[in-house]
Amino acid sequence: MHNNLSYYSSIFFDCDGVLLDSNRVKTEAFRIIASRFGDKAADELAKFHVCNGGISRYQKFEYLFKEILGEPVEKATIQQLADEYGKLVYEHLLNCPVASGLEHIRKTTAQATWFIVSGGAESELRSVFKERGLAELFDGGIYGNPSNKDEILTNLTASGAVRKPAIFLGDSRYDHQVATRAGFDFVFVHGWTEFTTWKDYCTDENIVFIEHIEALAI
Repeated sequence: MHNNLSYYSSIFFDCDGVLLDSNRVKTEAFRIIASRFGDKAADELAKFHVCNGGISRYQKFEYLFKEILGEPVEKATIQQLADEYGKLVYEHLLNCPVASGLEHIRKTTAQATWFIVSGGAESELRSVFKERGLAELFDGGIYGNPSNKDEILTNLTASGAVRKPAIFLGDSRYDHQVATRAGFDFVFVHGWTEFTTWKDYCTDENIVFIEHIEALAI
């Protein structure tokens, strides 16, 4: 990573745990929905969610049925649970804390295009950031599922929307892997992460880490 964000032409942000303090809300929502299948299933799904930050809710509910419950599942059931999950978390996303210093960093990186790339639902994310008056900061767009992060970055790069050098700010192992595959620099943001062994991972992978993105303000 270059020591100054003004070096970069494209800046990518994960949402949960980086821009919004929303990780715990989402973990609890998975636990609540899975609790109808028993406490053990709820605990296992919550654990899977925490260990696989950044992948979509659809993949997580498929895991609930196929791996935890060992049962076949219809797409309609997955969609029903995903919709229920979305309703549970939406109000919290409208009210949870936002990372400090966003507007200041936007002004000091006027040369860069800003993007959000998240495992959350794209329509939900766009609505939340519009409601909170933050959508205009992200002039490159706000992206999420049904596409996964690898697909989003591949498509944005192919379209010419990404100008390099580029950097990704994330709070999960998956974020780092996605950024690496895309050829972007990466910073791990640990202040709100649920990745309990993040420090060992960052040390092993020689990753720059910060507590919150306001640390990058100049």
